[in-house]
Amino acid sequence: MHAGDERLLSAFLRYLQGERQLSPHTLKNYRRDLERLDEQLQLLGLAGWRELDERRLRRAVAQLHGNGLSGRSLARLLSAVRSFYRFLSREGEVTQNPALAVQAPKASRRLPQTLDVDQLDSLLDQHSDDPLVIRDLAMMELLYSSGLRVSELASLDLTDPDLRDGSVRVTGKGNKVREVPIGRKAVEALMRWIRERNAIALLDESALFVGKKGRRLGVRSIEQRLKLQGEQAGVNGRVYPHRLRHSFASHMLESSADLRAVQELLGHADIATTQIYTHLDFQHLMEVYEQSHPRAKRKKEP
Repeated sequence: MHAGDERLLSAFLRYLQGERQLSPHTLKNYRRDLERLDEQLQLLGLAGWRELDERRLRRAVAQLHGNGLSGRSLARLLSAVRSFYRFLSREGEVTQNPALAVQAPKASRRLPQTLDVDQLDSLLDQHSDDPLVIRDLAMMELLYSSGLRVSELASLDLTDPDLRDGSVRVTGKGNKVREVPIGRKAVEALMRWIRERNAIALLDESALFVGKKGRRLGVRSIEQRLKLQGEQAGVNGRVYPHRLRHSFASHMLESSADLRAVQELLGHADIATTQIYTHLDFQHLMEVYEQSHPRAKRKKEP
């Protein structure tokens, strides 16, 4: 990178840190994306940021995509470029933003795997006297029973579940609060965990789920514990919180087909987000088709 371009990039990163107060991790991503683009532009013979136009940017994006950069990564890179050029325009360094009309290649949306009923039984019907395993089972039951996000699970306080009523108060994205039901198995698992929790949690700790040191369990720790439980139960593929949430949504939709109700349970602001959970495997579709279509029903055995 030329010295002048490095000066502009450093000034931009200082602005992000000082005025927008972005985290070091986010700043690192901005720098990496812009340096990656700068390398590609140099390969295309571009002398610096001030010379970049829409045509050259499209060409650079196409080259990066051809080199294996995903649509999702390119979308993030272009977002960084737009922000960078807004800053440069504000500072009087450029007069246009070449990234405004450039779109990243559409990223394919991968669906999380579901767990079938047999796998869920293997995972959830474990018996243990270990308090940490009892806690893990309660977390997994609640994730599958109520379709929570892992961040929502981690933020639950002891006062959020109403076990007599069979419901839990959840704070989701945008601090939106919703109340969702808890199934019987999850209520039983939570009651068992709460008896153990009271001997582990520190007196001033409000969290529902705590670690062995008595403090609130974080998202990363929850993910690690679920992975461990999945391995010990012999579940096919890795067990992670969103896989349980996806299983909840898929199983609910298979049984009820009530997309709007599942949207409310999941806490989605847009029903289009819920629609990704309507994916059913081909075998299930074939079964429904053969049972329902007048010209597809199999003949009864004589």
